[in-house]
Amino acid sequence: MTIQEAIEEATTKLNRAGIQSPKLKARLIMQFILDKTRQYIIVNDLLKLEEKQEEQYFNEIDKIEKGYPIEHITHQKEFMKLSFFVDENVLIPRQDTEILVEEVIEISKKINSKKILDLCTGSGAIGVSLAKYLPNCEITAVDISKKALQIAKKNAIINEVEKQITFISSDLFSNLESQKFDIIVSNPPYIKRNDIENLEEQVKKEPLIALDGGEDGLDFYKKIIKEAHKYLVSEGYLCLEIGYNQKDEVIKLIEKEETFKNIYSKKDLYGIDRIIIAEMK
Repeated sequence: MTIQEAIEEATTKLNRAGIQSPKLKARLIMQFILDKTRQYIIVNDLLKLEEKQEEQYFNEIDKIEKGYPIEHITHQKEFMKLSFFVDENVLIPRQDTEILVEEVIEISKKINSKKILDLCTGSGAIGVSLAKYLPNCEITAVDISKKALQIAKKNAIINEVEKQITFISSDLFSNLESQKFDIIVSNPPYIKRNDIENLEEQVKKEPLIALDGGEDGLDFYKKIIKEAHKYLVSEGYLCLEIGYNQKDEVIKLIEKEETFKNIYSKKDLYGIDRIIIAEMK
């Protein structure tokens, strides 16, 4: 079977299974199996696959067919034009989260921030991106999962910012010393517990700890918002990613604390409220 024939057959299989972007995923898996570029695949599409390559290719296609995230096979995801290693221990970075990172970069430049805290860092997508685009900033990246922290550290090394980031194993603020930050940023778990079983199969393959936001999806926001003022400098910023219908509830939580001012939200590319920003009084 040639590269072209294999990709065509895989595309048909994925299409029948209702997988989004079947042709793209079929090609990306081929690139991964052969360890070749997109251009190589196109130019050499009549090249015959070895029996072992063909077998491995369709084994991976079967996983995609069953709802396995392609990123867990290729272990690669682009975010903020940077390359990140991902596996089943971390949430796969989403394009929506780039809105949050871009806003934090803008705020950081405006206030000339020196220290940023990234809570629930996961793969390190936020913290590593901030370090890369804000070379004069020190980043502290926190996660309760030791496996996630190992991956975040790996991504810091991949993107050559490991000297800028301090990684701490901590349940939110619990293991942080009494230090102050100019900005606290977080994309915490925010899915309602009862909604998790209704998520897409691909999402359900991601770590539960990175999805489960408690009964109302607000557990982490309540904790972060209640404690944030202790770790922010005067007129520092709290920057949060939120779920599609959580804007009003999260803003109410922030207003209730009476330690913040200038609260605003921003929409993602689909017009959904995606981030909330609040400034310390």
